[in-house]
Amino acid sequence: MFQYIALADQKPWQPGPYAGVELKVLHRNEATGGLVVLRKFAAGTEVPAHVHPVCNEWAYILSGEWVESDVTYGPGTLFHAPKGERHGPHRARGEVISLTMFDGPLTIA
Repeated sequence: MFQYIALADQKPWQPGPYAGVELKVLHRNEATGGLVVLRKFAAGTEVPAHVHPVCNEWAYILSGEWVESDVTYGPGTLFHAPKGERHGPHRARGEVISLTMFDGPLTIA
């Protein structure tokens, strides 16, 4: 048996750090501040280039199309941004849902 089970349909969507972005927190590690979230980007949402100074980010596209440096990526794409590395801008062509993990507190610079 798994030690932790999260049912996404029982978790609420919350406002994300940018307009057009919502987060559904599936797990929060109280010791590290790390998060596992579903992220929903409304169609046309653009997230400016940014840095996560204290955490690594892993994002896996579950649905929709994401534009990164004029290249369109779809479901099955995995992105990794090491802490301190500038990444973006990102743009959602339609609604995009990703499973995203941050291994420390979600801070943005």
